[in-house]
Amino acid sequence: MERSALQPDAVSSFRLMPLWLPKPWSIKVSAAAPSICSIVGGEMERRTFIAGTAAAVTSGTALTAGLSKIRVGMLGTKHSHFYGKWKAMADSPDYEVVGIAESDSAALATAKADPRYAPVRWMDEAAMLKDPSINLIVVECNVWEAIPWGRKVIDAGKHLHLEKPCGDKLPPFKQLLADAQKKNLLLQTGYLWRWHAGVMAAIEAAQKGWLGEVFMVRGTMNSDRGPDERLKEARYPGGGLFELSGHVIDRVVELLGRPTNVKSWLRHDTSVGDKLADNNLAVFEYPKALAVITQSAKMGGSGDHRSFEIIGTDGTILVNPEANPPRMKVFMKKAQGPYKAGWQDINLPPQPRFIGDFAELARALKAGQPLKHSYQHELLLHETLLRASGEIS
Repeated sequence: MERSALQPDAVSSFRLMPLWLPKPWSIKVSAAAPSICSIVGGEMERRTFIAGTAAAVTSGTALTAGLSKIRVGMLGTKHSHFYGKWKAMADSPDYEVVGIAESDSAALATAKADPRYAPVRWMDEAAMLKDPSINLIVVECNVWEAIPWGRKVIDAGKHLHLEKPCGDKLPPFKQLLADAQKKNLLLQTGYLWRWHAGVMAAIEAAQKGWLGEVFMVRGTMNSDRGPDERLKEARYPGGGLFELSGHVIDRVVELLGRPTNVKSWLRHDTSVGDKLADNNLAVFEYPKALAVITQSAKMGGSGDHRSFEIIGTDGTILVNPEANPPRMKVFMKKAQGPYKAGWQDINLPPQPRFIGDFAELARALKAGQPLKHSYQHELLLHETLLRASGEIS
């Protein structure tokens, strides 16, 4: 059965207070963690799970529950998100970054020469994995390294934050998730818009029915890639869409669930002399809705242009999450929640990357609770990304 955000499963709520909203609003948090085995052949089965499942997840965080600081190691430095994640944790009262491991000698030399990393303790990968005081490892890697590096962390019995995309195959990631769940270890992937106030507000409006019947979701995730980035992304049939559009797909499947059908156009349309799919379109079909994602790899000013939009019979919300400043435009046929009737522009405060992700991870670890985005969500997201990228049908 399709999961609809308009008909959610049993959930609990915690309160957030974005500065731009006139009153608090709820973010839904999954109250249970059914087994990965509940996803068979890519289909999400809706069944009743034993109450002890959530308790099993809780037991996996028992050693971190109540800690004043979570001791964390970072594996790899070459991903573009590395500095932002290191800084987010270094600045957080919830974390102590014990050390960073980098096996590539050239990358290690580059990082050591960067004055920003002067406080860093550089350590051996094996020592990091064996250190019983380290609770969490953050993996910052290339796509082809995600599964083998993530596997090292789970096998070492540590919680994992894994950079996206999580490889280009479904079975290895499914097994990694299953093993993490079996060992009661948290696994969080690094998609950017999960905790963006504007994107969360758009999804909340749809879930609460303020937009009426949601029939269209649209997203754009363009870039302006240089030669090195294009070379890496050209390794995969999905090209730029595979590398970047998971940020949007993540939000689409949270709202609408598993699409009944996915159609993609993966094209090389620029004059650049490579084989990168750099002008891409994916359409996700649902019984009563469509989701459309476009991704091009040669657009100047692409950051401001990135967008997430939900359209319903009673209202529309368009967010430009990475604009400076981030923008949100809302239309309501009648006043709903914090919104008035008609078109309105809402000013969003700065939305620094990674802060929300690591705050959520700290909450789950310290409280001994599941993450908001479950093992099943992570698997469905990866499956849908691979379908859109031409890796699986």
